[in-house]
Amino acid sequence: MPDAVKVGFVPLSTTPRGILAVFCDDALKFGPATRKALGKAADLVKRAAATNQFKGKSGSSLDILEPEGIKVQRLIVLGAGKANDLKEKDFLKFGGALAGKLNSGSEAISVIAELPEGGMRPAQAAAIASGMRLRAYRFDRYKTKNKDDDRALRADVSIAVEDAAASKKAFAPDASVVDGVILARELVNEPPNVLYPEEFARRAGQLKKLGVDVEVLDVKAMTKLGMGALLGVAQGSARPGRTVIMRWNGAKKSDQPVAFVGKGVCFDTGGISIKGAANMEEMKGDMGGAACVVGLMHALASRKARVNAVGAIGLVENMPDGNAQRPGDIVTSMSGQTIEIINTDAEGRLVLADVLWYVAKTFKPKFMVDLATLTGAIMVALGSEHAGLFSNNDELAERLVKAGVETGEKVWRLPLAAEYDKLIDSQFADMKNTGGRYGGSITAAQFLQRFVDNTPWAHIDIAGTAMGAPKSEINQSWGSGFGVRLLDRLVSEHYEK
Repeated sequence: MPDAVKVGFVPLSTTPRGILAVFCDDALKFGPATRKALGKAADLVKRAAATNQFKGKSGSSLDILEPEGIKVQRLIVLGAGKANDLKEKDFLKFGGALAGKLNSGSEAISVIAELPEGGMRPAQAAAIASGMRLRAYRFDRYKTKNKDDDRALRADVSIAVEDAAASKKAFAPDASVVDGVILARELVNEPPNVLYPEEFARRAGQLKKLGVDVEVLDVKAMTKLGMGALLGVAQGSARPGRTVIMRWNGAKKSDQPVAFVGKGVCFDTGGISIKGAANMEEMKGDMGGAACVVGLMHALASRKARVNAVGAIGLVENMPDGNAQRPGDIVTSMSGQTIEIINTDAEGRLVLADVLWYVAKTFKPKFMVDLATLTGAIMVALGSEHAGLFSNNDELAERLVKAGVETGEKVWRLPLAAEYDKLIDSQFADMKNTGGRYGGSITAAQFLQRFVDNTPWAHIDIAGTAMGAPKSEINQSWGSGFGVRLLDRLVSEHYEK
């Protein structure tokens, strides 16, 4: 994975170099170490602020080239707004906003991590570093020529803090989570001729280097298990499907694991119910749920999370080959339940059905959370600002909502009810794979609920947030890596010992 920003933590007394970034509040006040570093340049900042109508509002910035009174190339003043209004996720955004102000190529940056009332806490300084790394990521592997203004940022960042050792310690687990997000982004951004089921499984296998146990189920193994729903989707492609089981054992062997399941449709044409040509290229990202699970397992293992965790991903291509399944086909899932195929473009739920059942029966986890770019209907309902959340367990749902607010990866809970369940009853099989036009995200979740076997479970529909979502302070990538930070927070706050 590319490492665009290298971060180090130094004492507040360290002499700035290259580009200097400092923070002020909405009264244009600086902390004591910042005032000392600025010296006579503090007056310059006041004059420049008045000229540029800079008032220190949160997320705003003032940029001064070759400032008089201080030996740096540029001075970037970042507004932090009202100190009492600051949330943890704001510091992540501050780091992203700072990285967004930097030029392409190599930069040496000094950041004085101090607010007017004094130095930032180690966790806040670590969040700034994480935000810079997340913002600096870009996917340009396949570009053979880059214009000068299109070159990737390569920044050497020194963050001046009150306690460098504590900040470095606080950043270590954060850096692992950022690595997981970037890994998820990489997977989503890869073209489908490069990242197909077997290659995806190979890349997931690289987690073995971090101590993750990885098992790959091939077609023969899945056939023996009776995964007819997943295999039905995969049968139309020349590239065979795979299921990958990843296990991180960071707690006592007797501890019940937590489990995460991801939809991994490496490319989705819609199958026989083929999609229109417009924007079909974006269906390379239909494996965003699986990418998140791999990124999450990377984060948990890298930071040595004190939890037993299972990550499971179903990997297929949904293609319209002569061997592809047809509308009207009936398949038998691993659970023994039969499914009438109404629309072959409702394939993700078929993949998840078998993987959810396998995980529930094999590992008997405390809970399961599945992530999937499952329905366009969720984007009609929520746009790209929230992912859709469905759950059979109020405590799990409430914890996910809270983690979403804290990390900025927001989820919004929608209903599950027997009335919706009736919409997927079939006259020929136990159920059908679509429930009609209305409530499409809900009926998809109702379908999945039939395969969780009473396990506490949550389904997160990330169709609007995993790919092509609006750019933000911490993400300029088409693939966002949505869900890694959300689920890592869920685990760290509630399930680690």
